[in-house]
Amino acid sequence: MTWSEMRPLLEQACTETLIMVGWSTLIAVVVGLPIGVLLVLTDKGGLLQSTVLNKVIGQIVNVGRSLPFIILMVALMSFTRWVTGTTIGSGAAIVPLAIGGIPFFARLVETAVREVDHGLVEAVQSMGGDNWTIVRKVLVPEALPSLIASTTTTVIALIGYSAMAGTVGGGGLGDLAVRYGYQRFETGLMWITVAVLAVVISLIQFAGDCTARSLHHRGARSGPGPKLRLLKAKEPAVADVDKVA
Repeated sequence: MTWSEMRPLLEQACTETLIMVGWSTLIAVVVGLPIGVLLVLTDKGGLLQSTVLNKVIGQIVNVGRSLPFIILMVALMSFTRWVTGTTIGSGAAIVPLAIGGIPFFARLVETAVREVDHGLVEAVQSMGGDNWTIVRKVLVPEALPSLIASTTTTVIALIGYSAMAGTVGGGGLGDLAVRYGYQRFETGLMWITVAVLAVVISLIQFAGDCTARSLHHRGARSGPGPKLRLLKAKEPAVADVDKVA
């Protein structure tokens, strides 16, 4: 197979992979972020401590993470057909990709949010901040570099999942590698597909690392800004008490 014959196939496969991974990542982030934060809030000592709710959500996430993706795709075929009207193609593959990515990203979010300094949370509480303020102003912003890194990890994992989806008619680079590289013995095309996947993953990892590093350095340059500002806000009250005394 010549390059002129490979090129349109590679372009179509790359487009399908980007569409699958892009939409599934968006859904995984939108749904997985609140689930991960809720796991932290409902845990022991959390702002919304609820042992029952935490265990229920945790078990659902664990079950979702424990299923190999190829089995998850087969198990969700009826649901995928109900949502998209088919079980073949890149559009249909978005459903199991998103569902597989949600629990994966939720656990990464939970880990990232747990790393936030609890002193900041206590400072906001002492200032009268409610739970929503703590989540919006402290937990998510302070965990943002780790959340970016978690999103990068999720994207790379979904690219791997999308390649597996191609083995059962999901489209994309995985489907191209199986149909031409394996079934038609086009070894050259298969290795080009592998090289494209390696380059794409390397670029995504580089972009994610640079973004997370820049956010981390920006926070480091500003120092313990939120904590200091909150503590400074309390100083006048202390001074007033001393003055009255």
